Amino acid sequence: MTTEAPQQTTTGFRLTTSAYADELLEMYRRMRRIRRFEERASELYKATEIPGFLHLSIGQEASAVGACWPLRPRDGITSTHRGHGHVLAKGLDSASMMAELMGKEAGTCHGRGGSMHIADPGLGIYGANGIVGAGLPIAAGVATAAKLRAAGDVVVAFFGDGAVAQGMFHEAVNLAAVWDLPVVFLCENNHYSEFSPAAEQHRAPLSARAAGYGIGYAHVDGNDVLAVAGMMTDVVERLRRGGGPVLVEAETYRWHGHYEGDPERYRPAEEVAAAKERDPLLVARRHLAAAGVPAAQADAVDEEIDEEIEAAVRWARSLPEPAPESLSDFVTAPRPVVPEPAPAAGEIFRSMDAVRLALEHELTADPTVFVAGIDVGAGGNVFGLTRGLAEAFPGRVRDTPISESAIIGTAVGAAMAGMKPVVEIMYMDFIGVCLDMLLNQAAKLRFMTGGRASMPLVVRTQFGAGRSSGSQHSQSLEALLAHVPGLTVVMPSNPADTYGLLRAAIQDPNPVVFVENRLQYGFKGPKPPADHLIPLGKAKVVREGTDITLVSWSRMVQDGLAAAELLAAEGVSVEVIDLRTIAPLDRETVLASLAKTNRLVIAHEAVRDFGVGAELSALAVDEGFWHLDAPVTRVAPPAMPAPYAPSLERLWLPSRDTIADTLRRIAAV
Repeated sequence: MTTEAPQQTTTGFRLTTSAYADELLEMYRRMRRIRRFEERASELYKATEIPGFLHLSIGQEASAVGACWPLRPRDGITSTHRGHGHVLAKGLDSASMMAELMGKEAGTCHGRGGSMHIADPGLGIYGANGIVGAGLPIAAGVATAAKLRAAGDVVVAFFGDGAVAQGMFHEAVNLAAVWDLPVVFLCENNHYSEFSPAAEQHRAPLSARAAGYGIGYAHVDGNDVLAVAGMMTDVVERLRRGGGPVLVEAETYRWHGHYEGDPERYRPAEEVAAAKERDPLLVARRHLAAAGVPAAQADAVDEEIDEEIEAAVRWARSLPEPAPESLSDFVTAPRPVVPEPAPAAGEIFRSMDAVRLALEHELTADPTVFVAGIDVGAGGNVFGLTRGLAEAFPGRVRDTPISESAIIGTAVGAAMAGMKPVVEIMYMDFIGVCLDMLLNQAAKLRFMTGGRASMPLVVRTQFGAGRSSGSQHSQSLEALLAHVPGLTVVMPSNPADTYGLLRAAIQDPNPVVFVENRLQYGFKGPKPPADHLIPLGKAKVVREGTDITLVSWSRMVQDGLAAAELLAAEGVSVEVIDLRTIAPLDRETVLASLAKTNRLVIAHEAVRDFGVGAELSALAVDEGFWHLDAPVTRVAPPAMPAPYAPSLERLWLPSRDTIADTLRRIAAV
């Protein structure tokens, strides 16, 4: 009996020549699938059968297949706007993907994502992404989940050379380095950032950048699938054994323009022609020939894939579009029904105690919960709210660099990977630094993936004017956040609500921004029982009345209650509503009160123009118009930054007295 000589394969095992040839043929099959899918997508786009934008990866097949070759089903990837090849290489089927590109209900994401937003977390595919660089902090979050589970899973974050100029690149790589995360940052360097040559975009090579972050670096020929797979197999195995992040640069070239329809005036045709001489499929064919695989076998693979893609096109064409009644599906996950609890009646405690106790309760009850943010661990938070939690829950209360985009992106990725992150942005004013991760990622990913992406995360932050904190540390920005479909915005006004709403937010399946008022951290009230939960999206009448409805939230509720007391002494009965949740807005409670009192005043700490008060006013004159006996009136700061000088800040900020004056005026109408 004769035996075949063993050869070293890309998986690190010694296999027979026939097994080695089988692996090579499978790599070729996967690349051919990507190539043919992209070619047909281009044709269908030109025929207007695919709408929207289309960014193809023809010429980059080897980097996708080689990078995903050593990955297991539980391993993760994040992708880019040019991501068809990545997700096909990770195992997504071509038929549902083609249907998604055509906007069909049976598409991968039910026609909600399209070409740039395909995802399937069940296959470890945490999303292609239309925002350059956005997948990198999300990958850090998926890798954080992997590290906390300690199951040996790894993550590959694909990005293009243009993303290196993004702040999210720096924040994600630095965070991954600091936390020693099992993530490969894989740059597909195709030498163009949209229309600009890479030489005009960067001065430092990626090797120098990796050294600056203190992480590993590897360079590979991105057109040679064997080279990519072999190198990635070694890198991935090191990460499985506990190694830290690695930056990999795969040099390749895209044959088509930045997008389909790109006139490509920025590069000569000769350059493209020269690049095609290093066609990844031709390189793979040469490897097959060297391994003794007859050309007829590769030709048979071509025919097999051609038929697969044509069948996918035929199937996708036959499918219906999403039904009109499904328009609002997948925006938010269904909430558990939570009854309104009995009023708190325990010992007196503070709002700051409520925050810590709620976090402690959920960390104890649910091992998927973790807390992260700037100085929340060893430092116990800038206000001391998380003091002692890092020691009580090792590894699950984590200090981060000062990198707000990485903090929120980590929460997004970890949530998709099955965790329940609670992350902190130190001041509400800093939301602007990381708005993309809230606006385009946390809020939209469930919708754009057709419900495939879960997003149970909480972003804790705080605000508060009245202590001369100045214009960059005093802003009440809830209107900005409430305007983003998919986000829940919560603003408690007392200690018991802080505890019950924060626990409910952590248990909720949707992204919640939980906004505390720092001037209330010392505010005291009765402590609720440990199982206290408050339903999200439900306002509460905190004082009954018959003459005027006053709606407010956060600290201004206390000023409103004080003003109502003043009016009561003057014979005016004011009903005070605490919204508690800003979005979704409890319209029913407000309208029911207006029907009773026929007058509405709204008081808030955010500036007056274009705010939540304006939304409530619109509600009153639209759905409550026939109940109104007086103008709807807002009490709020003028539309200008918060002043620093105490005298000006007092003039700018509403108070008990300014609310009372407005109530008197409306009562007299």
